[in-house]
Amino acid sequence: MADVIFAGLLLVSLLVTAQASHTLYLTLYTWDRPPAEARAPDHFLAPRLSFTVMLPARHEEQVIRATIARLARVNYPAHLIQVLVICSADDQDTIGKAEEEIIRLRRRGRANVQIVVFSDGPVNKPHGLNAALPHAHHDVVTIFDAEDDMHPDIFNVVNTVMEEEKVKVVQAGVQLMNFDSNWYSALNVLEYFFWFKSRLHYHAKLGAIPLGGNTVFFERALVARLGGWDEQNLTEDADIGLRVSAAGERIRVVYDDRYVTKEETPPTLAQFIRQRTRWSQGFLQTLRKGVWRELPTAKQRRLAFYTLAFPQAQALLGIYFIFSLTTMLTFKTPVLVALISFLPVLLLLAHLLVSVIGLHEFAGAHGLKAPLRTVLLLAIAWIPYQLVLSYAALRAVRRQSRGIINWEKTQHIGAHRSESADRALGLDEARENVA
Repeated sequence: MADVIFAGLLLVSLLVTAQASHTLYLTLYTWDRPPAEARAPDHFLAPRLSFTVMLPARHEEQVIRATIARLARVNYPAHLIQVLVICSADDQDTIGKAEEEIIRLRRRGRANVQIVVFSDGPVNKPHGLNAALPHAHHDVVTIFDAEDDMHPDIFNVVNTVMEEEKVKVVQAGVQLMNFDSNWYSALNVLEYFFWFKSRLHYHAKLGAIPLGGNTVFFERALVARLGGWDEQNLTEDADIGLRVSAAGERIRVVYDDRYVTKEETPPTLAQFIRQRTRWSQGFLQTLRKGVWRELPTAKQRRLAFYTLAFPQAQALLGIYFIFSLTTMLTFKTPVLVALISFLPVLLLLAHLLVSVIGLHEFAGAHGLKAPLRTVLLLAIAWIPYQLVLSYAALRAVRRQSRGIINWEKTQHIGAHRSESADRALGLDEARENVA
């Protein structure tokens, strides 16, 4: 019996080591490549493309006014921007706040924002996007979330990239900001930092990319040709990204610290778990849907399968951790088994070191300071954070096996926003109305 346990431990340890090594490679992918491959252009072309902004919002009365106000103040000609605030008919609080901001803007001569209200189901983000698509009249459709702080020049960035490189899809950077709000915030912030700054560039290079949920720009005709978004999928962004890849369209990823869209980490652990459960379950849905099989090359299909199946591996990692700990405490392990079992620990330390360096790079890029206590908390929280991710993945597998696909919404409170930044943009009135 002990031999079987040790053999299983060896096999799993080797698999975990291989997976952790691959993840580390993806985390550092862009660091040994020319910055120009990922950065935004240094000079902008004259505005030519027109943009329809999709702004899905549900129970976002706390943040929606400031978001609409920011969109109204972007550095791009107003007649080339159309903003569609998308709400379900039963969400009167969000609709009311959005209407207040639209009235305020119209008094100031800005009339390019409207509300699209849908009354059918399912009540989720992809259905809202599909309901709004017929109202989109501009060249490019883009999505922002209701709490997003987009950079005023983001449309200039995308206009230039699309015009110069003749691409139909651009994924720009998204960055969580409030790294010191609670024990898991720094780790959550770094996940976004490495995902958008490095890993997505690898996916784009290979042509198999699960897109992010916002700050993604599509040629409107392409979205229409693809039939819009999958309304039953909890990660409609990953699904449409793989459909775009399968259609042979090149996706340009732009990550530049100067132009990221700023967001907040989930305010509570329960909210974080629900968010991660939804993402993991959506990846499982996309895996079972099988769009990844339509990718033209075996390398693309392997990458897509690995990415979509990872929630199941993440669930198993939590079980492996408990099993490994039990084995260490109850069995006298042979030296070879102990040495190989220690390999994942070495990779864990490597990941932790990269995260500490990444935290300082992130903070420096945004004019922030990461104090020693944050670094210590990051190290202490590392294992508990991985166990939380594993629990969320297990929860996703359980929900999927039971056919539960309701949308568990993440609460937004605007923790990434500051009063001084809003005052600088002239948003005092909007902020006062959400206080």
